[in-house]
Amino acid sequence: MVDLLSLQKSFILAHLGPGDVAADFTMGNGNDTLFLSETVGEAGRVYAFDLQESALVSTRRYLQEKGAPENYTLICASHHRLKEFISEPIKAGMFNLGYLPGGDEKGITTKRATTLPAVQAALDILAPDGILLVAVYPGHEEGRLEGEMLADFAASLSRYQICSSCFRILNSPAAPFFYLFEKAPDKAVRRPGRAAKNAARAERLAKQINDASRRLQEQEKQEKAEGRE
Repeated sequence: MVDLLSLQKSFILAHLGPGDVAADFTMGNGNDTLFLSETVGEAGRVYAFDLQESALVSTRRYLQEKGAPENYTLICASHHRLKEFISEPIKAGMFNLGYLPGGDEKGITTKRATTLPAVQAALDILAPDGILLVAVYPGHEEGRLEGEMLADFAASLSRYQICSSCFRILNSPAAPFFYLFEKAPDKAVRRPGRAAKNAARAERLAKQINDASRRLQEQEKQEKAEGRE
């Protein structure tokens, strides 16, 4: 089956590298923060946001336990205020909408009123050839509405400036899915190795599809064999 988390990381890695600047706009327990921190390395920088102080505490502990580079700034503030804290372009940004994983307060979730301004602000500071990933959880009502709102927003953007994509499992409507916003590269700047990165990404995607097809074939064979018993 398609592994959405691995797919998300493959898209981010096609744009982000050592020395770059990135942002985790929904810190949670720090999984995306760690991924971004390790990707940009000692020479890079990561900003991470969350409204809940408990998220900062758990993320700081998690990053220290994992030996992450000390290249991160943890910010207790709503992500729609990101321009108050980030004054430089970012090459990658990640949103993981919904509730704090493992949190006690299930009433605290991302909201449309701040999600859309946050995504718009993140696109404003996205560097040429940068990427923004927004994971949506439609299993609850606000998550479903966030997804619909973002679909309308993504469709409204100029395709000459932003490539908007959506990746979801069609026969599992309540499953998480994600949007990608990829900013066009600066024509005056040629990124060496970009074609190779894109080819590698396409190869990884093809392998995932082939693996999924092989597993389905093996499952069908097993079901047929069990049916004959």
